[in-house]
Amino acid sequence: MALQLIKKSMPYSKVALHMTRVSSVRLTSAYSNNSGRSHGHSNSSSWKKASLVGVGGLSAYLLYKNLPDEWKIKPNVNAYAKSLPVYSADDVAKHSTKSSGIWVSYKDSVYDISKFVDGHPGGEKILLGAGGPIDAFWNMYAVHQTPEVLEILQQYKIGLLSKKDQKPVDLNDPFANEPSRLPVFKINSKKPFNAEPPLEVLTDSYITPNELFYVRNHLPVPKIDLKSYRLEVKVGKRTVKLSLDDLKKRHKPVTITTTIQCAGNRRAEMSEYKTVKGLSWGPCAIGTARWTGVRLRDILLDAGIDAKDPNIKHIQFNGKDDDITKACYGGSIPISKAMAPDGDVILAYKMNGVDIPRDHGYPLRAIVPGYVGARNVKWVHQVTASHEESHSHWQRNDYKAFSPSTTFETADYKTAPSIQEMPVISAISSPAVNATVYEEQGHIEVKGYAWSGGGRDILRVDVSSDGGKTWQAANLTKDEPNADDSAHCWAWTLWNVDVPVKPGQKVELVCKAVDSAFNCQPEGMGAIWNLRGFLSNAWHRIPVTVAQDD
Repeated sequence: MALQLIKKSMPYSKVALHMTRVSSVRLTSAYSNNSGRSHGHSNSSSWKKASLVGVGGLSAYLLYKNLPDEWKIKPNVNAYAKSLPVYSADDVAKHSTKSSGIWVSYKDSVYDISKFVDGHPGGEKILLGAGGPIDAFWNMYAVHQTPEVLEILQQYKIGLLSKKDQKPVDLNDPFANEPSRLPVFKINSKKPFNAEPPLEVLTDSYITPNELFYVRNHLPVPKIDLKSYRLEVKVGKRTVKLSLDDLKKRHKPVTITTTIQCAGNRRAEMSEYKTVKGLSWGPCAIGTARWTGVRLRDILLDAGIDAKDPNIKHIQFNGKDDDITKACYGGSIPISKAMAPDGDVILAYKMNGVDIPRDHGYPLRAIVPGYVGARNVKWVHQVTASHEESHSHWQRNDYKAFSPSTTFETADYKTAPSIQEMPVISAISSPAVNATVYEEQGHIEVKGYAWSGGGRDILRVDVSSDGGKTWQAANLTKDEPNADDSAHCWAWTLWNVDVPVKPGQKVELVCKAVDSAFNCQPEGMGAIWNLRGFLSNAWHRIPVTVAQDD
């Protein structure tokens, strides 16, 4: 009887949709008062809240899903799609604040979620996607990948996303054909593009999504035609030219998981101690990905290299990115690293299972695990066995660290060794700098990353909530055993720990890591300061305020 009354009063599919809306609104409202509490145990709480929304909407969704077809609303999808306005990425980007309205895009559609953001179960992390695509965030937070959540999102659909960028292209601008990027990045320079993801999301997944991987470019991003692309391998007088298909057919594919870090990561902190020259990177010029390609060692052996030849000391890489003088970016690594069976150096054509994005080196990138990001040359088109290092500016006149007393006038770039293997480092990703945090039972959760170059593992991460007077060992999260073909520990370690605090106090959180060679981070910047701000790996310090308990 009740079912008949409902059927007469309104279409049953609308009842189901109404139930979905009510259940989601009630549940999100119940948690909206806590949405600003982004620390303590917030990460796990956010997942629980989001899961509750899924459960709340699931019953209504399943009820709707199992209705007889004749009871369901059957809109004219084609007519509806044609009636929707088309928006460009620029249109979406104009709506990134609460005052302008919050728009996002997902796949091929545009949504106005202004009325939803305050009730978002995950708190204000939803604002990280404001004014741009949320695809990368939804891939990271898999709780969104359910039919009921997608159906809730459809309520906010306002249009379709245009298939091409509508901005006029300046053919005289060498940066006119740059790839699109998420607006959430902290941009350190626009031309060339250099940017890092938000600290809030950096350690939310062990593998960094391609769209959120930091970008370090030195020149315009090249647009490469795969049909004409050839890799030149030069060994002595012999030059071998290979297409990407040739590489794949001749050599067995391998997958290596490695962390890549810019030499300038955390440079902004070093500059606070004493001004340095370089882009003002925070702690997010680092990321971890699974790279698939072919071993450089196999390519060189196939080209006829004699690994015991005393005249071959370096392997040089040249990229396809160049300036107006046609000088390209280049770098080199020692022959010992390139030819080591367990060195895991590869020329990669996939990043996290898909073709490498243009910003990260499409179609081929040198992946040199455990080495500075500058040697992981993008858009590689030449590999040369040589008796000397690359003559590239970035090998000979940059990416070198000097004594704290060295000045630009006294720096001798000719004799200083190039940065290759990276030192041990760690950083706090949550809480944020100067955040107000909420304690739970006298503790707050602190989390972050730790990494060391050279294939060295992380043995321990120590965390302090009193500026370094007392310490607690953090819980460590590492990559899955035998996840790929890696011979050593090339990837970072994520960590978390609950540290004691008191309501109403201001505290300095500190972290430091110890690697498998028992290398430890230095306490301060003074001993490691250098004029270019490279290798900034002192203890990471974060001031926060613990909220007063009401």
